[in-house]
Amino acid sequence: MVDDMVRTWVAGWAVSRGTPPPAERPWGYYIEVADDPAEVGRHVLPEASRAAVRAAAEAVTVPRTWMKMPAEPDEVEPWITPGWEVARSETGYLMAVDLTATGATAPAGYTAHVERAGDVVRVRVRHAAGGPAAAGQLALLGEDAVVDRIRTQEAHRRRGLGAFVMRALADRAVELGAVRGVLGATPAGRALYRELGWRQHATLAECVYRG
Repeated sequence: MVDDMVRTWVAGWAVSRGTPPPAERPWGYYIEVADDPAEVGRHVLPEASRAAVRAAAEAVTVPRTWMKMPAEPDEVEPWITPGWEVARSETGYLMAVDLTATGATAPAGYTAHVERAGDVVRVRVRHAAGGPAAAGQLALLGEDAVVDRIRTQEAHRRRGLGAFVMRALADRAVELGAVRGVLGATPAGRALYRELGWRQHATLAECVYRG
């Protein structure tokens, strides 16, 4: 179940970010990353084992390449090769939910715009003066929707905008036939998603190659 969820997450992330489809590798997948100065690409392993982690790690020669897998950081650390380090502060969480429509409405003082471009749905929230307050998007993969880039501007946090964006995305995904939501949560976002009914299925250990 977790390995299938990881594959869905990887495929949806690539669609959401507009990158080439994940390239298959013996240990999993490789995705190019074009919009992050701290990351040139990432290897994602659907299943974590010493052999798979070693094989992926030994194949990397370019600094700022990342590796992500469903495992605890302490479990992975003995398996990585020289030049790699476990990025404990970047530990993520693989989460999923059965999608339901909620009829979400924007909090008072804010307006929202929902748009679809191909298989990507975006929600943008603006404050009364017209500036950006929050945003988020998802990629549609048949009956799955992979949520990505949920962000709230600092001045507008703790006003329910993150929850609204998530509900608005779910509403649109359900309209388009999706039944399951999948995401890779940051430590900061995990609490919000739990409050909205998302369930954690695995820890996502993250490692980076410094060279």
